[in-house]
Formats: sequence, structure tokens, C-alpha cells
Amino acid sequence: MADTQYILPNDIGVSSLDCREAFHLLSPTERLYAHHLSRAAWYGGLAVLLQTSPEAPYIYTLLSRLFRTQDPDQLRQHALAEGLTEEEYQAFLVYAAGVYSNMGNYKSFGDTKFVPNLPKEKLERVILGSKAAQQHPKEVRDLWQTCGELMFSLEPRLRHLGLGKEGITTYFSGDCTMEDAKLAQDFLDSQNLSAYNTRLFKDVDQEGKPRYEVRLASVLSTDPALDSELTSKLKSYEFQGSHFQVTRGDYAPLLQKVVDHLEKAKAYAANSHQEQMLAQYIESFTQGSIEAHKRGSRFWIQDKGPIVESYIGFIESYRDPFGSRGEFEGFVAMVNKAMSAKFERLVESAEQLLKELPWPPAFEKDKFLTPDFTSLDVLTFAGSGIPAGINIPNYDDLRQTEGFKNVSLGNVLAVAYATQREKLTFLEEEDKDLYTRWKGPSFDVQVGLHELLGHGSGKLFAQDEKGVFNFDQETVINPETGEQIQSWYRSGETWDSKFSTIASSYEECRAESVGLYLCLNPQVLEIFGFQGADAEDVIYVNWLNMVRAGLLALEFYTPEASSWRQAHMQARFVILRVLLEAGEGLVTVTPTTGSDGRPDARVRLDRSKIRSVGRPALERFLRRLQVLKSTGDVAGGRALYEGYAAVTDAPPECFLSLRDTVLLRKESRKLIVQPNTRLEGSEVQLLEYEASAAGLIRSFTERFLEDGPELEEVLTRLATADARFWKSPSEAQSGQA
Repeated sequence: MADTQYILPNDIGVSSLDCREAFHLLSPTERLYAHHLSRAAWYGGLAVLLQTSPEAPYIYTLLSRLFRTQDPDQLRQHALAEGLTEEEYQAFLVYAAGVYSNMGNYKSFGDTKFVPNLPKEKLERVILGSKAAQQHPKEVRDLWQTCGELMFSLEPRLRHLGLGKEGITTYFSGDCTMEDAKLAQDFLDSQNLSAYNTRLFKDVDQEGKPRYEVRLASVLSTDPALDSELTSKLKSYEFQGSHFQVTRGDYAPLLQKVVDHLEKAKAYAANSHQEQMLAQYIESFTQGSIEAHKRGSRFWIQDKGPIVESYIGFIESYRDPFGSRGEFEGFVAMVNKAMSAKFERLVESAEQLLKELPWPPAFEKDKFLTPDFTSLDVLTFAGSGIPAGINIPNYDDLRQTEGFKNVSLGNVLAVAYATQREKLTFLEEEDKDLYTRWKGPSFDVQVGLHELLGHGSGKLFAQDEKGVFNFDQETVINPETGEQIQSWYRSGETWDSKFSTIASSYEECRAESVGLYLCLNPQVLEIFGFQGADAEDVIYVNWLNMVRAGLLALEFYTPEASSWRQAHMQARFVILRVLLEAGEGLVTVTPTTGSDGRPDARVRLDRSKIRSVGRPALERFLRRLQVLKSTGDVAGGRALYEGYAAVTDAPPECFLSLRDTVLLRKESRKLIVQPNTRLEGSEVQLLEYEASAAGLIRSFTERFLEDGPELEEVLTRLATADARFWKSPSEAQSGQA
């Protein structure tokens, strides 16, 4: 059997996402709007399979064929007859549910591969003896032969997502290195093209020189287009001695289905902002234009307080090893009015709270653009995983000048962060009851501050294409050096493109630090309904949760590559290091032995020193983070951030050794079962599923009832068309012979 860090345990937590009450409060028109947006999101979400690993589309297709022909209960009888034990069949169901939940065979949170926890030959018997194989023997056998070996392989390079020798990724062809990624980013910057909706494919010409294809995601490929600005860029370039070709058409059949449902949703839009937003998204996905997606995002920002909220596109860059390419994501949700009222009060206080952040006014946006901030009950979240909160759009230029929106996903928080006392690790016994009681409420506060005032704060110093600066070079002083500003963002440069591999984690760290810092403010706690002793408990548990999370983060560190696999967890480890460095016994991490005789550890936080020791340490750190970000000081930012993110065995914590303890005691992240919507006549029905691996599988089988076979063909066709880019040289040569 595989190492436990590469399997999903049979007893993994599975929860159903409850949005019944919010959905039933929608009008018939709002339900139709939500339904078609959900369909668009689910179809687009399938593109994540093609963004994850070479084998992911084949694994998904194989599972889809199996469960479309026999549901989990029917397949169980066949599996037991083939000699599987109940535990082995349950392991297969958990694996299949994991593939559906993560949209691939790598965990969305940590980017670690997971494999079936049963013998390969037993699974092969189940697959090749299934009803799907009886009906289509060649197709099922071909699928198994294509992905069976890779499904189980834990060859070192395949254990994690990464670039070059560090891991596997399908954002880049297999022979790309970090140097290729940097060259491609410089090329994209030179042409003022965004990397968000691209992939990079590298070939070598007859003279041995590299040739790069930058492929945009779009419905159209070579067809003529109305967007002459973009079509003029679809051509060959010579750049720094290398050949680049800009093409489009990535994920075209899937994006066509996205566009079809966005068109249908437009008929049920509540206002002109929504209509224009959807029109621009349609343009973006059809043409491959990020500029059109930006225009759509502008209308989205202006659509204040909608009953049905949504966002869709190539959004978060966490899983691109270089940090620039966005994973497809789409969500649809309904407003939770009670919690949203608290967030509205937080927004009203935002301008005053921003003044408390520890950097000079010149480092803050010229004007706080009052955002929407709502608590939502999620109906649909398509992609590789569901976050607790979101601050979007991620386009720096829009965030600085047009604004943004914040959302807290209330029903996701309710299931994903529910805490059972008996499963709590690394805490003192006397802290566990307090932690269990206040973890949820403290997380509401942290998410609110993180999204609104963390991601929503701070200015980027920039010079536009005309040479105009957005700050006064003569008067603005760097508080760290006492000198005038020496660096900034040039035209075409963005936060992601400059800080690349550390950009996501650095920004998450800044937002988390803002949340910890501002949760000490009594006004903030009063907004959320906490005063006196309760408020102090919320502060304590919020800080305690962060330092515990910093220790748990070690699961997502890879010693062999000295690298982190998850931006949020790296950020939390950095904060733990900052608070440990504050000294005076504020935080201690002590290795111990558990009651079972195995290695264990305890995290302690001295609540009496949070304000006197913790706050000043966090203040200094936050100011440095913001100054380096504002000035685009990549060298300084890397030195600071990577210094804190280093994992060594230096005493007293000995984090490298503690990592083994964390892996020993880790609990797998829950799987979340989402509902479906189905159009019956002119009415939209909500379909819900049991909280189990089998329920999650059924939700996906029923999600694509009408066109399951067509989607399976599309995914395998798209994966096969690019398969040569991930073959070894010997495989590629034999394939050409």
C-alpha cells in the first residue's frame, strides 16, 4: 500500500453543502439565472482536468464511464464478486470521489498526488469486468492502459505538482523549466498579454532551437474574429533569440458549452450590469480576450448586492508553478442576509480601520473604493476546491482604480471548518474546549478582515505607458530606508508577473497578518457581536488557530525540493515564524510524546502577551511586507519572505523533524458534496445528495446526464491532442515511428 500521505483514508470526512433555504427563497427567474450560470460553471470546471496532470482527463473519463453504466451500489456487487473486500471497494469509491472533488488526481489544497488505496490488479479486474467494459471493451481497455500506470505511480517527480524536475504540471509542456517560464513571462509582458488564460508548449526545431507556443483559452481558433486588437497578436514573434507563436483554441469545446449557458443566463439577468457582464464574459471565452474579461469584471463590480452572485473565468494562479496562469473557476451563490449585514457594517468602518494599518498613508490607495461584501450560501463552486472567502477580481489595475468585491461563503464555512474536539491535534487540553467553541466565530472575523482589508488594502506604485507616475517621486519616502522610492511597477508589469512564484503566498500572508492585526480592534469585534470576555476569547482563538495552522502547514512542505506546495499554508508557517521570533514566550512549539507512545507536539500561545509582544512584532512585519510590495522590490521581498519560509532543523523547534510528526497526526481535508439544479419544463429543481463518497459520485454522474458520453469524448480528444508534450524523449520517438 502507498504511503498514507498519498492516499485518501476510507474514513475521510464528507459533508453536503446545504443551500436549500436560500435557493427556495429565489424567484422563478432568479432560479433560471442561477441554473444556467451553474451549468456554465460546471462545464468550464472540466477544463481543470486539462490544467492538472496528463492523466487526469483519462481518469475522469474512465470513472465517468463506470458510474454512468453502474451506480456505486451496482458496481459494489460486481467488485465484491471480483474478490475485493468491503474496505477495498470503499477505498476505490473514496478515490473516485476525490478525483471528482479535486477535478483531478492531485489535491487542490497542497498539490499532492493521491492514488487508489487498493492493489492495482484488483482494480483492473473491476474495471475490465464492469458493464461499461462489456458494452465498449476497446474504449475502456484503452482508457485503462493509458492511465492505469500513472494512476498508481508515485515516482518522485509525479508526487507533486511542479515545473521541470520539481513535479508535474500541464500549464507547461514537460520539457519546460523555470527559465522557460520566466522567458515566456517576459515575452507576454512585452506584448501586453496576460498569462491568466494561457498555457505554454515548447518544441525544438530541426536546428535544436526552442520554439514556444503560447496558447490562449477560447472557443475560436483560426477563425476570423471581431476583436482585431487580439487577432493582431495571433502570430509569430522573435524574442530574445527565441521563436514564439501565439495561438488560441485551448479547451474550445468546453468553453463553447460555457458560452451557450451564459447566453441563456443573460435572458434572466436582473439588470443591465449583469447583461453587460455576461456579454463581456461571452466575448472573453469566445475570443480568448482577458481584456474582455476585465470589462466584464468592471460590470460585475458595479452590480452591487445581487440576490444571485457569481463569477467565472481563469481566476486563481495558485497552482501554476510560476504563479501567473489562472485555473478555471466558476461559482454561483445566494445572499445570506443576516451575516451580510455584519459585513456591511465592516465595510462602513473600512476607511477608518485602514488608517490603523502600519504603513504611511502614501502606501494606501488614493481612495478606498467601497466594495460589496456579502455572505453567500454557495449553490455551485466548480474548480479544484472551494475556498472559505474570496476577494476578486485579481487584476491589479482594476483593484487599484475600479474596486473589488468580497464574499464569505457561509455554508462552506459551516461544513469545512466544523471542529470535533476528539480530532484536535497539537493543542493543550485546556485550550480544546475554548477552541471548539470559538473556532467558527473567530474564523468569520478573520475571513472578513482578510478579504476586505487584507486583499483590499495597499497601493502599488506604478508608471504607466506614458511615463506618468501614480505617486509623487519627490515626497514619498520609504519608511524602511528613509529614502525616496527607488523601484516601482513599469507599464505591463503586475504583482503576479514580478513576484511570480512567491506572489500568491506573499499576498495571502499579508492578508492573514492584516486579519490578526485588526481583530484586536474592539470596534471590529463589536460589529460581529462580541464584547468583553467573549471578544477576548475570539482574539485568543483566532491567534491560536493561526499558530496551530502554521505547524499543520508543514504537511505541505517538500524537503527534497525545499519548496512549498500550498500558498495559504506557506503563509501561515511564515506568520508562525514571525511570532516565534518575537520571543518572550509569546509562542512555543514543543515536541512531546502522545498517549499512544508516538511522537506528538504542543503549541502554546501566551494570551497575556498578544498585545504587548505579538502586536508590535506583527506591525513591523506587516509594514515591511507592504513597503516591498508597493515598491515592487522583488529582491527585498524574496529575501524577507523566503527567509521566514525556510524549514530547517534548527533548535529549539526543529521544524524538519516536526514535519514527520505533523504527517503522522494529519487529518485529511473534507470532501464536499454539492447539489445539482435541473430544468424540468420551465421550473428549476434542486437535487441534493447524501454526505458520502457514493453521494458525491452520484452528484457528478447526474450533473452531466444528457451529454456525459460527449464530454468523455471531448476530454480524451483534447488530452490526446497534447499528449506528446508530456512523453519522455524515447516515448515521443517511438510514437513518431
